[in-house]
Order: sequence, then C-alpha cells, then structure tokens
Amino acid sequence: PPPLLVRQMESARRSERFRVERDVLDELKLEEVTQRKSYADIHSSLTLQHKDFHMRRLPVLYWLPKYSVWDYGMPDLISGISVGIMHLPQGMAYALLASLPPVFGLYSSLYPALVYFFFGTSRHVSIGTFTVLSIMVGSVTERLAPDVDFQKANGTNITAEVDVTARDSYRVQVAAATTVLGGLIQVLLGVVKFGFVGTYLSEPLVRAYTTAAAAHAVVAQLKYIFGVSPTRFSGPLSLVYTLKDVCSSLPNTHLPTLLVSVVTIVLLIAAKELNSFLSSKLPVPIPVELITIVAGTLISSYAHLNTNYTISVVGEIPSGLSSPSVPDVNLFGEVIGDAFALAIVGYAITISLGKTFALKHGYKVDSNQELVALGLSNTVGGFFQCFSVCSSMSRSLIQDTTGVKTQMAGVASSLIVLVIILKLGTLFQELPKAVLSAVVFVNLKGMFKQYYDIITLWRSSKIDLVVWLVTWVSTLLLNLDLGLAASVTFAVFTVIFRTQLPTYSVLGNIPGTELYVDIEMHREARGIPGVTIFRSSATVYFANADLYLEALKEKVCKNDIKDTSIDGTVIVEDEQGGTERENGTVFVIPTTPRTPDGRWEYLKGGDPDCTSLGWMSELQDGDTTTLGSSSEDTLSQDLERMSLGSLGKWTWDIHSIILDLSTANFIDTVAIKTMKNIFQDFSEIDVDVYMAGCQASVVEQLEHGDFFSEKITKRRLFASVHDAVLHCLNHRGRIRPVPPPNLMRKNVVFFL
Repeated sequence: PPPLLVRQMESARRSERFRVERDVLDELKLEEVTQRKSYADIHSSLTLQHKDFHMRRLPVLYWLPKYSVWDYGMPDLISGISVGIMHLPQGMAYALLASLPPVFGLYSSLYPALVYFFFGTSRHVSIGTFTVLSIMVGSVTERLAPDVDFQKANGTNITAEVDVTARDSYRVQVAAATTVLGGLIQVLLGVVKFGFVGTYLSEPLVRAYTTAAAAHAVVAQLKYIFGVSPTRFSGPLSLVYTLKDVCSSLPNTHLPTLLVSVVTIVLLIAAKELNSFLSSKLPVPIPVELITIVAGTLISSYAHLNTNYTISVVGEIPSGLSSPSVPDVNLFGEVIGDAFALAIVGYAITISLGKTFALKHGYKVDSNQELVALGLSNTVGGFFQCFSVCSSMSRSLIQDTTGVKTQMAGVASSLIVLVIILKLGTLFQELPKAVLSAVVFVNLKGMFKQYYDIITLWRSSKIDLVVWLVTWVSTLLLNLDLGLAASVTFAVFTVIFRTQLPTYSVLGNIPGTELYVDIEMHREARGIPGVTIFRSSATVYFANADLYLEALKEKVCKNDIKDTSIDGTVIVEDEQGGTERENGTVFVIPTTPRTPDGRWEYLKGGDPDCTSLGWMSELQDGDTTTLGSSSEDTLSQDLERMSLGSLGKWTWDIHSIILDLSTANFIDTVAIKTMKNIFQDFSEIDVDVYMAGCQASVVEQLEHGDFFSEKITKRRLFASVHDAVLHCLNHRGRIRPVPPPNLMRKNVVFFL
C-alpha cells in the first residue's frame, strides 16, 4: 500500500492501543477506588460495631456525653441526697441482718452504687443493701461462723463469753467471699446471654419467698428487741429451733432494751403513717428513719444508756475507707450454693424493678447488661468487704418520686454515704442496736402485707396459690437457700404438669369469618361437614404425645357421631340381632335393649371409650363377653388387636382432619413419630390429615426428623386453618362414603 496509507494505519493502531491502555487504566483506577471505598466501608462498619459493643458493655459512654446539667442536674442532685440519707439507717440496720458490724452496711451502700453508675442501664433503681439479701448473707455468716466457735478459753475452761472481734472479722471474710462468688456467677450468666434466668422466678414465687424471708428477718431481730441471747441454728428447721429458743429465753428479757424497742416501733409506725397521709402535699418524704436514728443516738449518748442500763449499742465505727483485699477462695466451695441463690434472687429483684420503671418512663432496660452490671457491683464490692446488694424498692421509689433523670443520682447518693463514713460515722457509736432492729421491723410491714396474696390468688389462680404456699412453707422450713431450690423445682413441675394436661378442642368456623374457635365454648361456631379441626392448647412433646393421640381419637370419634346423629347417639340394629365384622370393625348388636333408658348401643372396635357399652352383649353363637373384663375370648382378642382403622363405622362421615399446630413452638422426635402414626393410621380408613399454622422452626424440626416422605409431603402443610379447610372442601368436598354391601340391609335408628 502507499506510504501515506501505511502511516495512517500505524497511527490508527497506536491510537487504538492507547485507547485500550487508557480504558484498562481507568478500569484499574475505578477498581482501586471501589476497593478503597469498600475497605473504608468495612472499616467504618467495624468501627461502628466496635463502638456499639463498647456502648452496650459500658452504657455510661452513651448517655454521659449527652448529659445536660441544666436539665438533669438539679433533679438528680435532689434524688441523690434523698436516697443518700436513707442509706445511713438502712445500711446500718441491714448489716445487723447480715450479722456484720454496721459500718460494712455503709460500705455496701457506697462501692456497688458507683460501679453500677458505669455499667447499669436503669435510671431509677437504687443499688445497695436490701432486706432479703441481707438475711440470706446472715444465714451464711452464722452457719460458717457461729458464736460457739469463738468462745474465749480461760485456761482449760471455755467461758460463755464470745470473742466478738475475731468472730466479726471471720464473718466479714465469709460475706465477702460469698459476695464475690455470687457476683462472678452473675457476670458469667450475663456474658453468655442468660438474662432470661430471672423469668423462672414467677411473681407469686418471688412474693412468697420475700414474705417468708421477712419472717426469718423478724426472728433474727428478736434477740435485739428483747435483749436476749438465744442460740442461733442453721440448716433445715433452723427457724423453728431459733424461735423456740427465743421463746424459752423470754423470762430473761432485758426490760430497758424492750422499752426502747417498743417506743421506737410505735413512733416509727406513727411517723410513717403520717408521712403517707401527707405524701401528696410534700415534695420529698420526711426522712423518718434518719430522724429516729439521730434522736436515738442523742438520747443514748446523753442518758448513757449503755453504761447505766446495759443497753447494747453499735460500738466503735472506724472512720475512713478500708483497703481492698482478696477474699478467701478456700471458702468458695462452702458457699457456692448460697452464692448462686443470692445471684438469682438479687437479679430477679433488680430486673423486675428496672423493667417496671422503664415501662413507666418509656426507655429500655437490657436484661443481660443488668446481670453484668449487678455482678460487677457485687464482685468489686466484695473486694472492699461489702456484702451482696441489689435494688431496693423503698429507695427506688424515693428516686422516682423526686424526679430522678439519670444514673448520676447514684453518684450523688454515694457522695453522701462517703461523707458519713469519713466524717460522721463515729457520731453514731452510741446508737442502740434495738433502734436499728426497730427500723428493720417496721420496714418489713410492706412484705407482711403480701399475705393478702393468698386471697387474691384463691380467686384468680389456684395453681399460683399452690406455688405461693409451697414456696412460703419450704422457705420457712428449709431455710432460704434450700427453700429457693425447692420452690423453683416445684414451680417448674407445675408447668410440666399443665403441659401434660392441656385442653384439647375441636374447632368450628364462625359464619362469615375466617375465625375458627372451640365448638363447645362458642355456640355460634359451626362444624365443617366432613372435616375435623383438632387443636391442643400446649405444644406436643414427649411428655404429652400419647395423650395427644388419645385425645385426637376421642374427639374425632365424638365429632363423627355428633355429625351423623340427632342427639349424638347412633344405633345400628340388625333385624335378627347379632355380630358383624367388616374390615376389622366389630359391631355388637344385642337382641334386646340393655341400657337403663332402653336405647340400643353401638360399639366401635378401635376405641371402646367412645361408647357407653358396659353391659353384657349377647352374641350369635351364644358366647358372652363384658367390655373391659379380663375375658380371653375371641372378641376380646380381636378388640385388643384393633388398629386405628377400626375407628370408622360403616358410614365414616369425615374425610379430612386438620391438626392446628399454631400453639406449638417446638416438636421433638417422640412427637414427630406420633404425627407419623396419625398420618399413617388415618390413611388406612381413607381420611386425609393436614397440618396448619406451623411455625418455621417447627417445620425445620420436622425436616430434620425425617417426617416428610413420598406419602407425607409438604403439600399437607398450610399457613392457616382456613387455607386447609378450603383445600379439603375443594379436594374431597361433601362426599359421604357408601356403606358396604353386606351392611346395606341394616337399619339406622335415631332416638331423640
């Protein structure tokens, strides 16, 4: 070709090559940009997930940056001061319940509240000492550190005097070890998302348990109220033995101590009633307990009650904070059961209060995070010689009524307690223990009112009433730890018992709707001709699978008879009388009526329970048999060998059965086998079986259990009962089976 054309062709090739290279470079750049953007998105997503994880584990990072001092500062400060004032009397009084020196109750009101500030999700609960947990800790400390182990020895003789310093020191170690172990259990349960464990403690169980715990608290405080020194027992029936010993010690009552107790109780009750009467007019409740403690301390100090009248007082309260120490891990093995009970009870009380306030004020409480927060509060507190804590109803209500907004109120209350420990603690050394016992006694009034639950539950639920009574009795007699275990076990058994005896029903359609309800409960419901819809009120599993099958047979039988008779009774009469057998079905036709009302009777061979035949039936060959007898004649043997195929009478009036499984949330292998048997047995008598309302998880379990096959396909599953009914009517319609030829000469007689 000409040179000019060659040059043009080379130029075109170079241009094409440059264009291709440019396109490749553009694609590479675009891919690089896309990859960088993808990396950025992944990094951003991971950052957000990381941030979300930290906010969920440390909720203070979420709400503290948004905290408004102008909007929330004053309400939180007022609530914190009000609750901090309550911590003083309650902390010291509940320390006596735990059989510990009062100052450790103040420690328990300080450290756990600060920890909960960082990890808790509830804005209204007040973490600190609580009656029930204090009693449970006291049962552990007195069991492992009884007074008899610390009696002073004078040479070879052992005196009745107790080394209080050594005893209290060891009890503090026991309480700290129990608290740390209980806290670790709570943290572990929270990390593995076991926050639902509190749901196993139903409201009747918790209320009965706290009521019985209040009785333990009263008995524990009697020695301070009467000024006696009874022997403290532990283990089952310890409450009975302790109460018996207190009663035997009443002749030795210290009258000055009793007088202080009675006066304090009367004044407290009167002041609290006045407080309740004026609650609508007061912005903040009057701190009655604080006033009582201050007044008791002043009177005791100026009247020298300890010196002049030998009234027992609190004694030395060390100022300052104690240094942290590692608990004795050797005690873990002895207190693990008590620690687990403390962990569960404390969490149940805290989460119930937290969810109540969250529902009232429109925010959400994370149950698993609450378990972690409470566990960390107890674990950290145990290193500072605190005993087990949880939320308190009385203090939480004070926070709510004073308008608390955030967890910052817990910091304010902790600062009040800190000031008391550092500067004011020594001022209460002359406070009589009888005054603290009176404070505990009066604060239990709310728990004693829970005895009204017996009347309420009697009217509403007998089973819940039984749970309440069993919990109360077992907690009283078996002590708090064993009582809780027995109560939960019994409550679980009631659930199992109720699932074994569910309500079985045949459903009918409400005309003009797609609703299907129990025919026996709703008169307006109408049965579907040729279709039986069967439902159980509980899920089907190994414990009730056989009962499910028997109930299905009975309901199908009764429903079929009902559909083919005027009054529900079918009588098959032979002109000469006798017995007919067709396809394994036995028909017993007596020559003369045998029932008291003169009616003929009909026996369905596969299900003797579907008939009231209990009298002697006369057979053609002259032999006789009685239904339900131990006779080994041919008829009895045939009856025993009957399969479900013998359920049908010669005019079997149903062609489809629909199993409503909308109530089932799982299905096990035993129930799957039962379902297979139902499908196979009813197919023998040309009755189709369908399932309706199965949840996706149930269908998946059916697949894993090899339920589906060539004969039982997924076409037997329907999303709703109404869909299944429409399919049955379209598929089988209202066709009624034709009687066998050899039975055509029978007469069917109906009696009104």
